[in-house]
Amino acid sequence: MKLLTFIVHNEYRLGVQTERGVLDVTAALGQVSGEGVPQNVHAVIDGGQEAVAALQSFTDKALSSAGENCLYLLNEAELTLGPCVTNPNKIICIGLNYRKHAEETNSPVPEYPILFNKFNNTLTGHGHDVELPRNSQKVDYEAELVIVIGKNTKYVSKEDALSHVFGYCNVNDLSARDLQLRTQQWLLGKTCDGFSPLGPYLVTADEVGNPNDLEIKSIVNGEVRQNSNTSDMIFHCDEIVSYISQHFTLVPGDIILTGTPEGVVMGYPKEKQVYLQNGDVVTIEIEKLGSLTNRLVTEA
Repeated sequence: MKLLTFIVHNEYRLGVQTERGVLDVTAALGQVSGEGVPQNVHAVIDGGQEAVAALQSFTDKALSSAGENCLYLLNEAELTLGPCVTNPNKIICIGLNYRKHAEETNSPVPEYPILFNKFNNTLTGHGHDVELPRNSQKVDYEAELVIVIGKNTKYVSKEDALSHVFGYCNVNDLSARDLQLRTQQWLLGKTCDGFSPLGPYLVTADEVGNPNDLEIKSIVNGEVRQNSNTSDMIFHCDEIVSYISQHFTLVPGDIILTGTPEGVVMGYPKEKQVYLQNGDVVTIEIEKLGSLTNRLVTEA
């Protein structure tokens, strides 16, 4: 199942992508009866498989009841999307988690996952402009796969870790390199407003299959800059979830950004480094997860 959020009167609404358009769950419930149907993305995540089953059953029922000009089936292109996970309790990031990315930045391969964090101010959705901070001249793109946690998770084994995952989505882990590398702590360069466009879809784990066998790309102004596969991760998704859970509890709706492959601006020779500029359009594409596109603009 592919879930998304969209904005109506400054509020997030839950949508389900279908072959006939986006099902507006709240609007559909006004016309089609349904029991136990979640009406926001966190209710789906918190409710687990029972909530997914209820939502799928209701979606099927609503589609079978929908006429040709049904008001609860919407054109996705006309929607203003929000981040596909709207209010994660934690945003956890893994640094230097692709072998070729570590090589291009002349960094040693980590012995343990490198953890840092971002905050909810960084979240935005597909199609939104992201402002380039006025105090940075080196904003970089990073295509990343996101793990969305679906269960309370503590001390989980690697073998059981993926059973605690609700689903996956795209993120552009935008990074102001001059701020990031100002000190040994990366947080400042990672947490500018809008620096985690997320989406467009939250795809349930059953539709994704093996998260470490997905093509991953970033495209800047039509030029492919990153072109890799999640199999190049140093620490795979099951290892990441298990490792983090040995140290603190993950809860439903937490998101984990799993690192970026080679091809970022910072990895280029210095004479070829051209960081993101006003008007640049960046698209993140991961197999089975759709395309996430945002334009960079000068900060107002």
